[in-house]
Amino acid sequence: MTLQQIEETATYLSQATQGFKPEIGIILGTGLGSLVGDIEVEYAIDYSDIPHFPVATVEFHSGKLFFGTLSGKKVICMQGRFHYYEGYSMPQVVFPVRVMKVLGVHTLLVSNAAGGLNSLYKLSDLMIIRDHISLFLPNNPLIGKNIDELGDRFPDMCDPYDPALVAMALGIAREQEIKAHAGVYVSVPGPHLETRAEYRLLRMLGADAVGMSTVPEIIAARQMNLRCFGLSVITDLGIPETLEKTDIAKIIQAAEAAEPNMTLLIREMIARL
Repeated sequence: MTLQQIEETATYLSQATQGFKPEIGIILGTGLGSLVGDIEVEYAIDYSDIPHFPVATVEFHSGKLFFGTLSGKKVICMQGRFHYYEGYSMPQVVFPVRVMKVLGVHTLLVSNAAGGLNSLYKLSDLMIIRDHISLFLPNNPLIGKNIDELGDRFPDMCDPYDPALVAMALGIAREQEIKAHAGVYVSVPGPHLETRAEYRLLRMLGADAVGMSTVPEIIAARQMNLRCFGLSVITDLGIPETLEKTDIAKIIQAAEAAEPNMTLLIREMIARL
């Protein structure tokens, strides 16, 4: 995706929302779309109507972009994201994050559904992402000609998830008596779930949860110097010794059970930013 395409999309959205200037970007993952109900929505635009925007092909991702106010802050919210396993290139996967930056977003909050690798985790627990492992992804959104206007060729990834935001989230979880862990998220291409041997390997590498999203968007966001926060909902358990077959219906059910806590945590965080 070129800088011209990013700017054309940003211009279209700015005109369609009468110059709405979001401060905070939100990406909602599988089964986690109800946060939109807490947003005072001013504009809702289908992905299919946005120039150069990919279209979500996963049936449980709605494919709408919302502009409005949440906890007193102006936000842009993706209800449905794009995945590498859908056949999109990495530049397409992160294209919305690039557009958010051009629109004025300075902080990105990302949620996802993930499989728990840590034996202490239970279904519908929240995991605040403190770090990630990207080495299993077959591609990287920064590969290719660098768009210098967006950021450095070799961005630092020492703290991809803002330590102050991680600490804030853990504090809010304690205040609200929400069960929340802080852990390492590993991203894999998917769309199949992992084998017992693969779960063992990922645990040996230090991962606490595994999923098929989030990391590409965070890499692109950090290159553009956005503050980032990531939140996983544990929707299935990848514990080799007690592994059970799962399906998407069970994953959605576990995500929906966690939504009230996730929504509360994000609302409170945005209020304090």
